Amino acid sequence: MFHGTTILCVRRDGKVAIASDGQVSLDKTVMKNTAKKVRKLGEGQVLAGFAGSTADAFTLFERFEGKLKEHQKNMARACVELGKDWRTDRFLRRLEALLVVADKDKTFILSGAGDVIEPDYGIAAVGSGGPYALAAARALMAHTQMPARDVARESLSIAGEIDIYTNANISLEEL
Repeated sequence: MFHGTTILCVRRDGKVAIASDGQVSLDKTVMKNTAKKVRKLGEGQVLAGFAGSTADAFTLFERFEGKLKEHQKNMARACVELGKDWRTDRFLRRLEALLVVADKDKTFILSGAGDVIEPDYGIAAVGSGGPYALAAARALMAHTQMPARDVARESLSIAGEIDIYTNANISLEEL
C-alpha cells in the first residue's frame, strides 16, 4: 500500500497557497523524497494538490481540468460535476486519492465518495499528515500575521516532524 503525503491549502489577505511534502512511501520504505504533488491548473488560475495514488491523482487532475473548461472556469461547478462523476463512474470510482483545489475565492476538498467540502477557516488539509498540518496552520493563523505561503510552509514542516509519511521537501504554489 502506498502511503504518503500531506497537502495543505491556506488563504489569507487575498492570497492562497497550497503546499505538499515530497515523500512517497511503499509499505515501510521511502520510494521517493522529491515528488511534486501540487500544480497550477486552469491556465494558472487554480491550484491543486493530491493525496493518494499518483496515477489516480493524475487522472483526476486531467478530469478536473476538463470540467473547468466545460464549465467556463467555474471552479465550484467543476468540483460538483467531478464529484458526481467520481462517485458514479465505474472507472473513476476505483481511484484512490483526495484532491484539494483552490482559486482566488474558494477552496474545496474532493473525494471519491462524491464529497465536495468547502473547509472552515480558509484552511484545507488532507493526507497522512493532514491533521497535524491543519492544527499547526490554525494556530499560526490565530496567533501570527504570517502570509499564507509562510503559514503553509511552516505548518508542513511541523507535520513532517510528527508524521512518518511526511517529509520536509516542500513544494508550494501560490495565487
